[in-house]
Amino acid sequence: MADTRRQLRSGTVVLGGMGLLAAALTACSSEPDKRCVDRDSYNLAKGYRVVADKNCKSTKVSVNGSWYYGGKKKSGWVDGGSFVKPGKGSGGSGGSHSGVDRGGFGSGKGSSGG
Repeated sequence: MADTRRQLRSGTVVLGGMGLLAAALTACSSEPDKRCVDRDSYNLAKGYRVVADKNCKSTKVSVNGSWYYGGKKKSGWVDGGSFVKPGKGSGGSGGSHSGVDRGGFGSGKGSSGG
């Protein structure tokens, strides 16, 4: 009886671990949300006009198409994203140090007290 209970527990751990592994792999391998936009179509109120993907894949088209990552799409326009593809594990930032440095301990900026 004890052997059967032990086998059930180990089976549950293995299945739970497999689910976590599958979720982690799915999250890491997913492409960021991207749309092909006309780079020359920017409108302050609407953002960039979304165009067909072929405009970003070919240089023989008349539209200046570029991939635009993130943002919100509304009625054929997208705004609030970036032309920089987010890096893996960077939390959506494009660079290695793209945050704001406000000084403080260890920042190397500011005046010495004295």
